[in-house]
Amino acid sequence: MEVAGRDVKVTNLEKVFFPKMGLSKGDLIQYYVDVADAVLHHVARRPMQMKRHPNGVEGDFFYQKRVPVPHPDWLETVHINYPSGNEADFPVVMDAAGLAWIANLGCIELHTWHSRAPEVNKPDYLLIDLDPSEGNPWAHVREIAMAGKRVMDDLGLPCYPKTSGVTGLHILVPILPELEFPLVREIARAIAKAIVALVPEIATTQWKVAGRPGVFVDYGQNAFDRTIASAYSIRPVPDARASAPLRWNEVPAVEPGDFTMVTMRDRIAAVGDLTAGMWEKAVSLDPLFDTLKVKRTAPKRRSRPGPPRDWRAEYDAKKAGGSGWNRGTQRGPSHR
Repeated sequence: MEVAGRDVKVTNLEKVFFPKMGLSKGDLIQYYVDVADAVLHHVARRPMQMKRHPNGVEGDFFYQKRVPVPHPDWLETVHINYPSGNEADFPVVMDAAGLAWIANLGCIELHTWHSRAPEVNKPDYLLIDLDPSEGNPWAHVREIAMAGKRVMDDLGLPCYPKTSGVTGLHILVPILPELEFPLVREIARAIAKAIVALVPEIATTQWKVAGRPGVFVDYGQNAFDRTIASAYSIRPVPDARASAPLRWNEVPAVEPGDFTMVTMRDRIAAVGDLTAGMWEKAVSLDPLFDTLKVKRTAPKRRSRPGPPRDWRAEYDAKKAGGSGWNRGTQRGPSHR
């Protein structure tokens, strides 16, 4: 098919990817082409980790970092050097043709880094990820998100909420790419603690899942090589949910399944891209070191051999009963 003036090879368009919804691989490709204007400013120049579902949401999936060979000569890539000495070339989607190409690989969701080439060590947004574990109602996620808005407003930070597309909610703060990940993570930790202080009965920054007293306000995703599903990404769940940007006045009543691949185009037509222009509002985090009493030096962390592990991928595979750290059989929501 021709997309954005490029020839993109597509295959098995009639293969059913979402049996419950009756949606095919071709429907997925067409969705990403249709919403390209809204999604591209979130994914452009970002290294993309591929989570491939060649047989849809009820089949096996696997993770792939390195760009397939061969690949289109027009596809952008970025070369990543890990501290361990390992190297990898990641795909970088820059246009609608790239979206069609990566969806054709069975990548239902767009898993992108928090940074963009060439400054891959410096994120351009800070993330607060609200992650409800079993026993924590969605109503608590919404309440904590609104507490997060109060904290961000007090700090003078622009912030944009979106559903994760599974069971969580993301708050994104566009920032200037001037700090490396460890320092951004320390600022995010201080913000998370400030959020918890407003709603301590229902929120926590406790890492240990067992006995966790509330919804996890996760700041740890602000790290090199971590990924989240971008705004407008479809998630590999039976009802084909979308990670949907929200107005803040919508957060108190939003439900996790309100937006799907079927409804998202009408949503954009009705309200526009709610994240349009967000990157032009990027702010410096430097003043927050003093405001939040955060040290300007990152804490020393114990080094370990090998490239950074994708803890989320390992968790997904283990939960799904897979036979390896990067492989599993998905039968339900992947994560958050």
